[in-house]
Amino acid sequence: MKRLLNLLRNKYFVITLTFLVWMVFFDKNDLFSQYQYRHQLSKLKQERDFYQKQTVKVHQDLDELTTNKEKLEKFAREKYLMKKDNEEVFVIIKSKDQASN
Repeated sequence: MKRLLNLLRNKYFVITLTFLVWMVFFDKNDLFSQYQYRHQLSKLKQERDFYQKQTVKVHQDLDELTTNKEKLEKFAREKYLMKKDNEEVFVIIKSKDQASN
């Protein structure tokens, strides 16, 4: 008990303790805020990686479409349901029951 009182009378200990409590709980960059910032940073890095992969894929697709006429025709048929004059296009839409199986 006496040692605790001596610590509390020591101005350097009190100032250090006050500083630590302030930095951990009351500062604008407290521990909770730092945790949120790290979580947000992690999420943003994952999004960045996803979009970088998507960009590479889109560039590859663009390169294939501009150099290969067969790929361009396949892309137009699949994505935009384009057809030749003498063809018919049938679109099959799966119901939710069949899509989950």
